[in-house]
Amino acid sequence: MQLASGMLLVATPALQDPNFVDTVVLLLDVTDDGALGVVLNRPSQVLVADVLEPWSDVVAAPEVLFRGGPVGTDGALAVARLSDPDDPPVGWRPVAGLLGMVDLDTPAELVDGSLAAMRVYAGYAGWGVGQLAGEIEEGSWYVVSGEAGDAFRGETDGLRRDVMRRQPGMLAWHVNRPVDPDMN
Repeated sequence: MQLASGMLLVATPALQDPNFVDTVVLLLDVTDDGALGVVLNRPSQVLVADVLEPWSDVVAAPEVLFRGGPVGTDGALAVARLSDPDDPPVGWRPVAGLLGMVDLDTPAELVDGSLAAMRVYAGYAGWGVGQLAGEIEEGSWYVVSGEAGDAFRGETDGLRRDVMRRQPGMLAWHVNRPVDPDMN
């Protein structure tokens, strides 16, 4: 499968890295030099209002920073969905369809109203050349297509399960299979 921005990586049970156990990662950038994404299902307790106050009225509930990954945790990335595809705001960088990134140095008042939803991530997940392909080949990640609401749902505890359940064939089976084979 060819990786592309906007796809989701779902951690398999084989992935033992504690940074990614049970995670869903949204790929934001895939190039010949590597890949970059954010973990969608790791909300923190830190309110956006406490660290990026101008953006507190723009972000989707819950209005907290999400732990986007183990890299660059002292910085923040904003992922958003446009309200109108013909009216992208200043500081917008498209990712896939209506999904994109917002430059947090842009004044929030120039963006407000043009976004259907936005979430802020502290840090990101990054892979060098060939690294992600190797992890996929060894069985650490399921690569699946996402839906528009995956990045912005309020309750993220069931995101991994829900993403897997809507996949075709055997991928959906994995999420429902019993841990103990004797339970069949």
